[in-house]
Amino acid sequence: MTVALLAAMRTAVAPRGGAFRDVPAHRLAAALIGPVLEAAGVAPEAVDEVILGNALSGGGNMARVAALAAGLPESVPALTLDTQCCSGLDAIRLGTARIAAGEARYVLAGGAESFSTAPLRAHRPRAKDGAPDFYRQPAFTPWPEREIPLDASAAGMAAAAGLSRAEQEAFAAESHRRALAVAPADGEIVPVAGLAADAFARRLSPVLMARLPVLAGDAAYGVTAATIAVEADAAGLVLLGPARAGDVTIAGGLARGGAPLVPALAPIAAAEALCARLDIAPGAVDLVELMEAYAAQALVAIRRLGLDPARVNAGGGALARGHPIGASGAILAVRAYHRLRAMETGRALCAIAGAGGIATALMLDRDGTGPACDR
Repeated sequence: MTVALLAAMRTAVAPRGGAFRDVPAHRLAAALIGPVLEAAGVAPEAVDEVILGNALSGGGNMARVAALAAGLPESVPALTLDTQCCSGLDAIRLGTARIAAGEARYVLAGGAESFSTAPLRAHRPRAKDGAPDFYRQPAFTPWPEREIPLDASAAGMAAAAGLSRAEQEAFAAESHRRALAVAPADGEIVPVAGLAADAFARRLSPVLMARLPVLAGDAAYGVTAATIAVEADAAGLVLLGPARAGDVTIAGGLARGGAPLVPALAPIAAAEALCARLDIAPGAVDLVELMEAYAAQALVAIRRLGLDPARVNAGGGALARGHPIGASGAILAVRAYHRLRAMETGRALCAIAGAGGIATALMLDRDGTGPACDR
């Protein structure tokens, strides 16, 4: 069975502490469920499962909470998964597999994240009278003593690739410029808490960026606040189901592992493997939604995959929006869906890396003559 995205929507992306500072992740996801189902013409009781990615909520099956908060029938099961930044795109892959296997007909899939309301993390004290050991980032390998902070890893990758600070800053400025110049498609964003547009994009001048301190790395190749995506709150959701003529369909998807200590490189292998499976060169894909966790990461992927920069994140990327971890991959898919809907035919590649050296790639297809199938 060919599986399609029958509808796809997202919230705006708000930097941590911004418009969504009091909105937990499940509420961001719940706000999308009704509009997505209405856009697809599918009744709530027809949904077979809800699958959402999330990395920061601290457990409790956020997807189930979101489904109930949105008023879906109690009979609809829900699953929350955590593959860090890959979570939202992996949820879509998993939902597609459910339908292809005959286990479901309609699946709501995506991701939601709230840095603003995420719980604090702490290890229990080892001694009876000890204090909790609070931490910001969990271990992503069995060797936490060998792990490099993600910012430092990105800076090291930039130095190894010869990507100067100025090149990274120019890429970031262009991401912001595109985000300001290209408005999201009608129907892409569902307003929540009074926010109906991404809040972070701005005009970045070389003079302004040159004043920013280096956060990791050296003066020549280091990363700064301009070349790292900010922590953010958002949700993205799609309804998956059997394809009809003209739908945006799932052409394929896969996950790949890479070097755990250099996770930013992982999307290259994932995208290459997926394109090889589909017998298409990465550079021949019509449009690409590539995660910009770091400017250096995106630049290395563009170069090694042979992508046309004009086709990558044509409406700006995460450097201009923000990075709501578990939702970021789903937002890539939502944006690719709406860009493809504006074309008669085309293919879109979505790719994202996750901490620990994993990556997910998804290919969407619109050929205008998809297989006829009653919903």
